[in-house]
Amino acid sequence: MRYYIISGEASGDLHGSNLIKQLKISDNQAEIRAWGGSLMENAGAHIVKHYRDLAFMGFSEVLMNLKTILGNLSFCKSDIESFKPDAIILIDYPGFNLRIAKWAHKAGYKILYYISPQIWAWKQSRVHQIKAYVDEMYVILPFEKDFYKKFGVDVHYVGHPLIDAIEDYKKIALSQSEFQKKNNLSEKPIIALLPGSRKQEIATMLPIMMKAIRELGDFEIIIAGAPSQDEEYYRQILKRTQVKILFESTYEILAHAHAALVTSGTATLETAIFKVPQVVCYKGGLVSYLIARALVKVKYISLVNLIMNKIVVKELIQNEMNVKEVKRELNRIINEEPYRQKMLANYNELYQKLGGVGASAVAAKQMFKTLQ
Repeated sequence: MRYYIISGEASGDLHGSNLIKQLKISDNQAEIRAWGGSLMENAGAHIVKHYRDLAFMGFSEVLMNLKTILGNLSFCKSDIESFKPDAIILIDYPGFNLRIAKWAHKAGYKILYYISPQIWAWKQSRVHQIKAYVDEMYVILPFEKDFYKKFGVDVHYVGHPLIDAIEDYKKIALSQSEFQKKNNLSEKPIIALLPGSRKQEIATMLPIMMKAIRELGDFEIIIAGAPSQDEEYYRQILKRTQVKILFESTYEILAHAHAALVTSGTATLETAIFKVPQVVCYKGGLVSYLIARALVKVKYISLVNLIMNKIVVKELIQNEMNVKEVKRELNRIINEEPYRQKMLANYNELYQKLGGVGASAVAAKQMFKTLQ
């Protein structure tokens, strides 16, 4: 069968790549054309648009790039018509994907949605678009099935694909000494900085993180470089500060980290699954933040706290995301052993809630069965 997959972010590229691998097992005739990144390409998809050209963050940036976004929509529709897929698989990325879903549904295409947009957090009205235009929805968070049920939408809960990705990585992971030797690192404990993947995030988060760790002591500081950015961009922000930046190595870094500062998003969950104590950070533009605060309907911004429905990791948001607070919370996860152990115990409970391994395989099998 022919599959057209649309992913617009780094996390979607990761989950899309694992889904593609499993689709090829379920369907050995699978032909896949996609919007994504190098991971999806390496898994066997023909990439027509890279996600680094699609990531527009915040209300103001979307408005500024409206012409580009509309051009991408037009290109996507014509590309789908040329490819004539048996199914269109949408991965998160709702602003774009729901527009494609509406058009594709009217055009008679089968629409499968893998990884629900976070409509339970805000824009809950989108559930009506999903109900109208999407044939099958595959969700990865345990509370999402009940959320959709309230609106009369029956969805498939398949478990979280991050567990698959991380467990697969652990099979080939380097030892601590091998990792240090490969990257010319000292034997000091590692503090990981994950300042996000978009330029706006990195430019906002990284300077605060760097100031907070300036007097930290005897640690190896490593920045997890986003695959969509280059080293020069980071060096412009860091100026003369020399610190190690590793690209395509987030899992390597987290596998050996003692603690982490993490910009909110999928990375908070990855850090928890690797059992690394963390501080969750977020600071956005004032206008975007005020609009989001008025619209968001959840108590927490980190997936860890949302899934556990309690504060497991400290969230420093907007004004609280400052050097003093980051330094204080980082000191707690490094030096307060009872605090660290409580967080790690909650991580173990979180792992159980996520449903174990096999999410990508379950989703692929159900998709192939539906299409047959």
